[in-house]
Amino acid sequence: MSKQTILGRVTQLAKANINALLDQAEDPQKMLDQLIRDYSNNISEAEQAVATTIGNLRLMEQDHQEDVGAAKGWGEKALASSRKADELRAAGQTAEADRFDQLAKVALGRQLQSEKEAATAEPTIAAQTEVVEKLKSGLDQMKAKLGELQSKRDELVARAKSAQAQNTMMDAVKNIDVLDPTSELNRFEDKVRREEAKAMGKQELAASSLDAQFEQLDTLGDSAEIEARLAALKK
Repeated sequence: MSKQTILGRVTQLAKANINALLDQAEDPQKMLDQLIRDYSNNISEAEQAVATTIGNLRLMEQDHQEDVGAAKGWGEKALASSRKADELRAAGQTAEADRFDQLAKVALGRQLQSEKEAATAEPTIAAQTEVVEKLKSGLDQMKAKLGELQSKRDELVARAKSAQAQNTMMDAVKNIDVLDPTSELNRFEDKVRREEAKAMGKQELAASSLDAQFEQLDTLGDSAEIEARLAALKK
């Protein structure tokens, strides 16, 4: 997988529109669960690819540093050889001085080659550094998107449970309305009132009978009084 392909895939996943995906889903909760699994796997794959890209960049940086260091080292060797040649030439040792000047030229050639290699690598390193930064940013966005997915999933589950509880409650209320227990209470109240009326009737009847008995006693008392008075007259 090329670096550009990795970058493109990470960017595409980071820009994924969750709401648009949910609008196309028959079961949003299952869709989100699957998205979370897929997205987690994508993040793991992207992390491995990005790690490889970063590793390659670090190797390039190490090679560049080695080239820079080599150029510096060959420069120092060229300077030392040139100074030695000057000393030998001043001492009249021309042949030996020429040998050291030749060594200085060889060192300068190696220095030039190392500088070219370092200069050639610099644009590539700069480009790869930019790619790595974009990949890191893309991964951060993907992880934030995963958190958004998980939050959305939790919110959806909570809403589904709330809706289910409301539906259960409404079904229960509906059943209560159908049964209408107040009608049973009214029927029972009517029955109680009839029993109370019956008891009142019995009480009233009993009271009437008692009054009649007392009236009968009064009548008997009057008759006895009359008989007594008649007997007194006859005496």
